[in-house]
Amino acid sequence: MAESSPEGARLDDPAEIGRRVLRLRTERGLTQRQLAEPAYTPAYVSTLESGRVRPSEAALRHLAGRLGVGYEELATGRPARLGTELRLRLTDARRALATGAPEDAAAVFRALHEEAAAHELVPEQAAALQGLGDCLLESGDLGEARDCFAAVERLLADEPLPRRVPAIRGRATAHLLTGELRYACYLLETALDELNASGLHDPDALLLLYTASIAPYMDMGAHARAAHAAELALALAPRVSDPALVAHMHRGVARTLIAEGRTAEADASLAKAQELYQHLHIRTELAHCHWMRGYVHAQDGDLASAERELRTARDMLASKRAALFTEQVEVELADVLRRRGRPSEAEALLRPLLGADTGTGGESGAYEDHGDREAEGEGTGGRGNPRDGGPLGAERGAVHAGGAHRLLGLIAEERGDTETAEEHYCAALSLLERSSAAGDLADLCRLLGDLFRRTGRVEAALDAYRTGLGHRAAPGTTTLGPAPATPPL
Repeated sequence: MAESSPEGARLDDPAEIGRRVLRLRTERGLTQRQLAEPAYTPAYVSTLESGRVRPSEAALRHLAGRLGVGYEELATGRPARLGTELRLRLTDARRALATGAPEDAAAVFRALHEEAAAHELVPEQAAALQGLGDCLLESGDLGEARDCFAAVERLLADEPLPRRVPAIRGRATAHLLTGELRYACYLLETALDELNASGLHDPDALLLLYTASIAPYMDMGAHARAAHAAELALALAPRVSDPALVAHMHRGVARTLIAEGRTAEADASLAKAQELYQHLHIRTELAHCHWMRGYVHAQDGDLASAERELRTARDMLASKRAALFTEQVEVELADVLRRRGRPSEAEALLRPLLGADTGTGGESGAYEDHGDREAEGEGTGGRGNPRDGGPLGAERGAVHAGGAHRLLGLIAEERGDTETAEEHYCAALSLLERSSAAGDLADLCRLLGDLFRRTGRVEAALDAYRTGLGHRAAPGTTTLGPAPATPPL
């Protein structure tokens, strides 16, 4: 570890170098004359040890030889080969994240960051923080994850933009998982425009950004823009050598194919991603492939296969203690269970995700005032939850929290409890309006309108239908600016 130094002092400051020379000389029992001769004088060594002069490279090399240490260690205080050893340990930590629990890997990344920071190794600091941010995304600590990625961007502020793209993508993903879809799109599109405008057409960086933009585009209902991003990603893939990036691209492209009804092609794309992830032993991403294949089967009406794939995904993610992703899969699994005629199982799965007191009575909320009810508080009010990550809600998995309330509303309505159904629909509406998930909002407005119509509230039903049509009319165009420029491929 680094020797202690005054607050804010750099390891290559003259005072720091002087202290190191003095310490090493004393440890070796040398006098200033013995250290200085034959090239320098004892007075020069004394001046250097007091920090009043910055030694030249030649002087440092002479002193390092006399003291029996490497030049870099004397000049910077870093042990020989420290940077190489840290990079090897960072690779091991990445492997631990791929195959094990995120909090275990996070502890390693934190320790590596502290060590790199102590020795002022900026690239290794950034790599450790990037890894820590990825761990926190998996465990659902989204605020801390955003802070990590922002710190990486600050550390690499003077580096070319492609070096900062993984951190930008991480920060955008954290905002996406929180439910801030528009801001996620803004971050990704701004980086794409800057890359293209500056001529930095780095294939890896572009592929990472285009692939990351597919999910927020799809959730916002901007399907045409998502499809265009998928086309560009496919065109970039042959120029990318990192198999993990290519696998992630195939998984993202599959989502646009599903939306277009091309389920066979989507399944083939997922199979390619799955094969790559198996080869790379990346369990979280492999679980995501099972998750999406479950969604493909559900879209095709093969609910038995959908349930099997989603349970596999959930078990894999739960074994890794990837809390947020596990909860999101459970929402989709509950949807399949309800459609298979097992509403009690679905309800038992959903309630712990939103908090212990979800949907238990209270006054029925009218559509006109749902925005003032703080309906999402049903799922986020600090109540107990058996999962380490806490309940889904406005600040954590907002889109899936809305989906969970929607499902609980459907289950309540199917058993004739319209009051509870309305509470859940309004809670879902509040969550999804904050996140601008256009397609889900339109569907929810239809459900709410149908409920109002069946209970005799015609004006409220008409308002709900009009709002739903507004979300459906031009999905995504009211919140997104011009599409990023297309790179020369």
